[in-house]
Amino acid sequence: PNKHMVTSAHPLASDAGLKILRAGGSAVDAAITIQTVLTLVEPQSSGIGGGAFMLHYDGDTRQMEAYDGRETAPAAVDATLFLNQDGTPASKRDMIPGGHSAGVPGVIRMLALAHREHGTLPWKDLFAPAISLAQEGFPISPRLHLLMSRDKDLRKFPTSRAYFFSPDGEAWPVGHVLKNPALAETLKLIANNGPSIFYEGALADAIVNTVTGAAINPGKLSKQDISSYQPKKRNALCSPYRIWRVCGMPPPSSGGVAVIQILKTIERDAMSELVPETPAAANLIAEAARLAYADRATYLADSDFVEVPVRALVAEDYLVRRRRLITPGAVMSAAPAGNPLNQPIVYRTAEPSEVPATTHYSVVDRDGNVLAMTS
Repeated sequence: PNKHMVTSAHPLASDAGLKILRAGGSAVDAAITIQTVLTLVEPQSSGIGGGAFMLHYDGDTRQMEAYDGRETAPAAVDATLFLNQDGTPASKRDMIPGGHSAGVPGVIRMLALAHREHGTLPWKDLFAPAISLAQEGFPISPRLHLLMSRDKDLRKFPTSRAYFFSPDGEAWPVGHVLKNPALAETLKLIANNGPSIFYEGALADAIVNTVTGAAINPGKLSKQDISSYQPKKRNALCSPYRIWRVCGMPPPSSGGVAVIQILKTIERDAMSELVPETPAAANLIAEAARLAYADRATYLADSDFVEVPVRALVAEDYLVRRRRLITPGAVMSAAPAGNPLNQPIVYRTAEPSEVPATTHYSVVDRDGNVLAMTS
């Protein structure tokens, strides 16, 4: 038992992943099971209709791999996608409901790629826990109930209104057993036929029809967008930090750059002398995070389309200069973006924010393979 580890945002997903590991499955096998269970029990944060980033460390070769299963934009969208008719930026809040902001789902093909390279159990077997839970039902958690209650948009669509709410329009209470036979059938199709059924068959047609026919903000997703989607393997972004080697996702994710920037900005500070969770510790880390987020807003983008100065942003001398902007015990009035390339830029500031979206899980299997995935 002490050879396996799973941590996820829901006990049912963690338990299902652990059972896969103890049945001889790899970290990637467990990740597939965890993702499909989270699709059911944590729909507010992730699902097979979305995308993901995954880091995989091979216990034998000691190689770190980065799998990019991020959603892509439909080919028909252009620079006016999030503008009002008069050319002014539309409200983010107004753009989220419906199909307008929907991208091409990437997670299933990404997991299939990782499974071909690192899987040990049959693809089909990895869907059984989620299929069983979808058929038999799962108890609504306090967090899911809270977020259903607060959501302003779920009631606007017939399918989500019928699924998440009682006939009188109230969010199902904590402990209510929620079943999803339609999801069970979808997972059976993917389990029995492989990932292509999701991208080229009836499921893809249903996704396109739902997005383009949405009653609110219909989108421009096409069957061609979905069928042509391919995940990518990228070089993981790694950097030394004290005695460690820290690795994260490269662009189009901003996470690897931001985490390394924060760590290396405070690398020369005597962190061991600070008491965790005290104002002094929080102040130093928060100020470093503000600087990282300002750089994120200015430089980070999809590196397939935009030149991103990744190495310059995590360079030692650059982050030493950034650290000089921080005065311990004080708060910057505004955290400015830096200029790692010493060239004219449009400076932006950006403050970190957290919303109840996305999920993360980590897995270690008995062979020392380690997986970290944000979905």
